[in-house]
Amino acid sequence: MMIRDALDDAHQNETPIRLNRLNRNIQQAQETVYNFLLEIVKKWPPEEVLLEFKRLFIYHVESISADAMQAIYDIVFSNNEEEFRNTLKRCCYILVNNWDATRNYKPIQDLVVVFTDPSINRNTASPTLKRLRHWLDEFVKSSDYEELKLFVSRYEEKERGPWVSRYTSYLLVPQYIDLKNPIEQREAARALSKQLKDRFKFDLAMYIARSQSNAPSKRIPKNPTALGEEVLRLIKAIVAKRGPFSYANLANIFVNQTQNLPYSKFKQSIQQYLIFSVENQEFVETLRAKLTEKLDTLYESHDDEIVTSALTLRTCNRVIDYLTTENQTEPSQLFVLLLSQGNPITLVVALLKIILICKHSRTHLEARIAELIRYYQNYPEDECAWVVNFLEVFTVTFAIHAENVQYNLIKMKVDEVQLSPNIFDPDKYRIFSQLKREIKTDLLPLLLNPEADVIDSETNGTGEALLE
Repeated sequence: MMIRDALDDAHQNETPIRLNRLNRNIQQAQETVYNFLLEIVKKWPPEEVLLEFKRLFIYHVESISADAMQAIYDIVFSNNEEEFRNTLKRCCYILVNNWDATRNYKPIQDLVVVFTDPSINRNTASPTLKRLRHWLDEFVKSSDYEELKLFVSRYEEKERGPWVSRYTSYLLVPQYIDLKNPIEQREAARALSKQLKDRFKFDLAMYIARSQSNAPSKRIPKNPTALGEEVLRLIKAIVAKRGPFSYANLANIFVNQTQNLPYSKFKQSIQQYLIFSVENQEFVETLRAKLTEKLDTLYESHDDEIVTSALTLRTCNRVIDYLTTENQTEPSQLFVLLLSQGNPITLVVALLKIILICKHSRTHLEARIAELIRYYQNYPEDECAWVVNFLEVFTVTFAIHAENVQYNLIKMKVDEVQLSPNIFDPDKYRIFSQLKREIKTDLLPLLLNPEADVIDSETNGTGEALLE
């Protein structure tokens, strides 16, 4: 019995040792492939890098690097599809990051097209190649490939593509907050999201400046929103909330007044803060009733504790969930209820108020917006027009309250007799935007002088250099 026990123990110990050895071998193989691609992407022309990528992953033949070819074989032979997928993703984003850093965007488009190669679906007698092609086919069908395709959205004509392409900056957010993604993917997603947001802010500022000038209509830049001329009235209404009752000032008052409050009182205060100065009483009653129901039991074990920044962050994130999507799959009941009660600006302002008291919730909010977009993405735009309208108002509102652009209203007409001094008439005001330090100064003359020539897209190319 003692000999048998010893043999059993030896066999049991052998399995984890073998697994550890296999994992080390896979990691070494992965590093071999990563290092090879990092070396050639910095030295070779993009078309040659793409050809080598196809030789490794698509054709699995005639690579210039025998070590990299063997490494791919070892990964496939290990029969671990998850590790192969991780390897493939990281390799893709190594190329994306390096080409993006040098503003070489065409190869990124070509990389996405690589996975439409018909050879992926061809039959083969080779077991290794058969497994490789099956895994590639599964990758193409996966959300991972959809995420990769987001990186070419900047080159698509938005009016020709699906309506969700207008919101790529939000769809990228889940990629860069997911710690399971390769660091290269997260960095690429964060960088592109910022570029797209900056591009939108710049295009919006240019459109505002031009559309209010006497420039010929053909010289007015394209409206970057789907709101038409109503975007000007929307912006005026948002910017009009200045002075002591501005959203930023109200947020500062709230933060100061809730310091050192017990958490139970803080939860009551945040409800009052969100509905303060809201004129739509139906919205107020719905929001108050539903939030009270949710917040009363939220983190109630902390009710008697003094509210902390960590507790504030968690609470703001939960309120965002209540107002958007609670299960990260479908819209929350409150989201649908509030939008069904009229103008989306009321809900958007509630979300803005949350971010103004807790800026660290911004990424969480954008991730939830991405999940809402994913839920509705298969609907035709006309069937979910109310959601698209919300997204447009949301995008414009948060662009107006960006850290690097300041919008102001200037009254262009002085009334001789002001019959209704408390009524805001947007037609009597013009919007002026001013750039802050975050955006490079080569944009300043264009925004501060609305009568300057519009940038000619034929001579400016994609215009990416303006924002980076």
